[in-house]
Amino acid sequence: MTETRIDEETNSSIYVLLTDTGTWFTRMIKLFTGAPYNHASLALDVNLKNIYSFGRKRANNPLIAGFVKENVYTGTFRYFPNTRCVLLKITLSEKQHAELLQYIREFEKNKENYRYNLIGLLGVLLELNIEPTDSYFCSQFVAEAMRSSGINLWERPSAQVTPHDFLKHEQMQIVYEGLLYDYPKLDRKKLIRISNLRTSAILLRKRVI
Repeated sequence: MTETRIDEETNSSIYVLLTDTGTWFTRMIKLFTGAPYNHASLALDVNLKNIYSFGRKRANNPLIAGFVKENVYTGTFRYFPNTRCVLLKITLSEKQHAELLQYIREFEKNKENYRYNLIGLLGVLLELNIEPTDSYFCSQFVAEAMRSSGINLWERPSAQVTPHDFLKHEQMQIVYEGLLYDYPKLDRKKLIRISNLRTSAILLRKRVI
């Protein structure tokens, strides 16, 4: 397994990427939340090379989901070139950063043991804390990863944290907001290849909900 690496400065930053792909599933969630972004991912670098979350493992099936390392070039995002996003930054100490990295490594090592906490989304709407063992939804995972490294942004359980909560939190700094593929830190050559495949992506998107 390729080892995840992040910079080793005394004070380091991690990022929370909030996105809105416009899928049927995210549109349904949006009807209940009214929030602009309904998916949260944890990014370990500003170039978005190492992104982790809980979400769909297959682009055309939101029900087959779990712990995923997301790829903005080859993953689900490429089927939705008009995905909107906001990238948030928070600074960690060296110790916090190391503990967060170890937390992610444990998930990578045991990724097949984790499931998507679909019922937990209902718990958020009903203000109930529903945390089945080894099950997470996207913002729950990001909040719990931070909590594990000593960054406790909220007093409530991680299963009660939504993507919009990150956007509203005073410790989160907005780095970028706009179309995901307009983000200036992305690899331009890879984006050109995505653009050349856009016609195919549009055709495939008809099969993605």
